[in-house]
Amino acid sequence: MAEIKSHEFETFLQKSARNYRIFVIYGPDRGLVSERAGQLAGRTGVALDDPFSLTKLDIADLQKDPGRLVDEAQSIGLFGGEKLIWIRGAANEKYLVDSLALLAEKPLEAAYLIVEAGDLKKGSLLRKTAEAARAVMTVPSYADDSRALNGLIDVELGAEKLGITPTARQALIALIGGDRIASRNEVRKLALYCRGLDTVEEHHVTEIIGDASAISVDDAVDAILGGNLDGFLHAMQKISSSKTAIFLVLQACLKQFQLLDTMRAEMDERRLQAPQVMQTMGRHLHFRRKPIIEQALRQWTAESIARESNRLQAAILQSRRRQVLEDSVAMQTLLSTTLQSGRKSA
Repeated sequence: MAEIKSHEFETFLQKSARNYRIFVIYGPDRGLVSERAGQLAGRTGVALDDPFSLTKLDIADLQKDPGRLVDEAQSIGLFGGEKLIWIRGAANEKYLVDSLALLAEKPLEAAYLIVEAGDLKKGSLLRKTAEAARAVMTVPSYADDSRALNGLIDVELGAEKLGITPTARQALIALIGGDRIASRNEVRKLALYCRGLDTVEEHHVTEIIGDASAISVDDAVDAILGGNLDGFLHAMQKISSSKTAIFLVLQACLKQFQLLDTMRAEMDERRLQAPQVMQTMGRHLHFRRKPIIEQALRQWTAESIARESNRLQAAILQSRRRQVLEDSVAMQTLLSTTLQSGRKSA
């Protein structure tokens, strides 16, 4: 079995990554999965700008041609040398799992394989196969905790030789963390805004990231969870008028669904009712929001919460990769979630 803990990745990348040729990276934080895949790709030494050395495939490409992965991995490059096969969007597809098991039996000689997957549960087909193969390194990627977020802040601000006050750091951490790529981009935006200064102050965080409009963001999230279409459109109009980034609503909505996921798991595992879970895990919520969260717990199953969280994660990642479409992607995703909530409450 070849597996590391999520927090051990940086050490593994520096010391042991070159000992493996097959990697399966999975987790709920799609941005972190993508970032780690890119870091591992850089460690292979393969020229990532050479189309003859790098083959990027979507999981749908393998569905059309299940044998393509094995053929690509075992074929010799046109001009010789090492090559990298990079697969995105994997889940538990049997054709992928079968190919992975076959390739893991005999070490690859002139190819590397990186598989980006979503949130694989323990015992799921792809994760079980990857963890059982000694030639495959499985890399879990979970949402950043406060330690990881502090490290991210220090790295990005340090690149601009910026310090940050404790209150500013606390305010910044409260606004990031749902997705690694999104978090990094927000900190970089703050660093650019404060370039030339010595220290980032709390008001800088408020001015550039939009903490001042948190009430409007909460209004939007509450309308989404309640399936209140008119309330959602009204809140989004206020957010747009205040020039607040619509991305903040996506991020806040994702954090809310992550909380629902934790609370719902507690309900199912201990066979509790929604009010009982709210008394323990919902004590920090504002009293006006508690009925909305409690109602959502009754309406959303664990499976539907996980599915919606993955969809929000994907929207965040897409909006960061193609920022010109950020508002459109966010609005369509949030509107769809609102309509789903409305159907559940009908």
